[in-house]
Amino acid sequence: MPAKGKHRRPKAQRFTRSIAVAGTGGAALALPLLGATGAHAATPQSAPEKVVSQVVQKKAAAKSATVRHYTVKAGDYLSKIAHDQHVSGGWKKLYADNRAVIGSDPSLIHPGLKLALGKEAATAKTSASSAVAKSSTKSSATKPSAKTVTAAKPAAATGYSLPVAGAAVGTGYHVAGSMWSSGYHTGVDFVVPTGTSLKAVASGTVVSAGWGGAYGNQVVIKLHDGYYAQYGHLSQLSVSAGQTVSAGQQIGLSGATGNVTGPHLHFEIRTTPNYGSDVDPVAYLRSHGLAVG
Repeated sequence: MPAKGKHRRPKAQRFTRSIAVAGTGGAALALPLLGATGAHAATPQSAPEKVVSQVVQKKAAAKSATVRHYTVKAGDYLSKIAHDQHVSGGWKKLYADNRAVIGSDPSLIHPGLKLALGKEAATAKTSASSAVAKSSTKSSATKPSAKTVTAAKPAAATGYSLPVAGAAVGTGYHVAGSMWSSGYHTGVDFVVPTGTSLKAVASGTVVSAGWGGAYGNQVVIKLHDGYYAQYGHLSQLSVSAGQTVSAGQQIGLSGATGNVTGPHLHFEIRTTPNYGSDVDPVAYLRSHGLAVG
C-alpha cells in the first residue's frame, strides 16, 4: 500500500504540473501575442504621411485662393490692367510677377495671355477705396470751397499740361549728331520707363495716331493755338485720328518702338504736322507756365 501510494502521488503531481505548465504557457503565449497584435492594429503606420499630405494640400489650396488671374483682351496694356484690377505696385509689379510669360518687353502683351494678379490684388481695391474716402474727407474738412475740386487738375488753371509728369530731360533740343537726318535733335527726350502715361499738352484734335517709321508708334495733335505736338516711340495708343482731346488727357503710353536705344518719350512742338517744322519744345512749355526739369 505505501508503495502504491507513492506511485500515485507522483502521477498526480505530474498531471497537475502539466496542466499548470500548459495553462501558464498558454497564457504566456496567447496574452502577449494578442496584446501586441492589438496594439499594432490600433496605430496605423501611414498616419504621419496622411497628416503631412493634408497640411500640404491645405497650404496649396490657401495659396491658390489668394491669387487671381486675368486674361488679356484687345486694347489692354499693363498700366490699364494694373489700374482696373487694383494691382498693388502698379504695372511694374504686374510685369515683375508675369515676366516669365510676357518676356523681356512689357509692351508686347497680346489677347489671350493669362496674367497672375498676385495675392495683394484682392485687398487693393478696398485699400484704395478707403484711401480715396479718407483723402476726400480730409480735403473737404480743410478746403471746402469749389476751387478744391479742380485743384487736382493743374491743366485746368492754364489750359496746358506737361506731356509726362515728373520726368527728367534726357537728350535736349537741337543737340547735334549724325544719328539724326537733320543733323540735330528735333525734339526733347523725356526719360521714362515703358508704360508711363502720356498727356495732351493742350486741347486739340488728333491729326495722326499710328506707325511713324523711325518714330515708332506716334501721335500728332493739332493744338487749339495752331501749333502741333508730336509724341514718338509709344508702346500703346489711347487715341485715334480725328478725335478731340483736352489738356491733360491720356493719349498713349511711353515705350521703345522705332529707332531707339531705350524707352523714352520723344516730344516735339511743330508749326506744321510735318517733320522739319520744329520749334523749341521746352521754351514752348515754359511759355505757358509749365516747369520743365
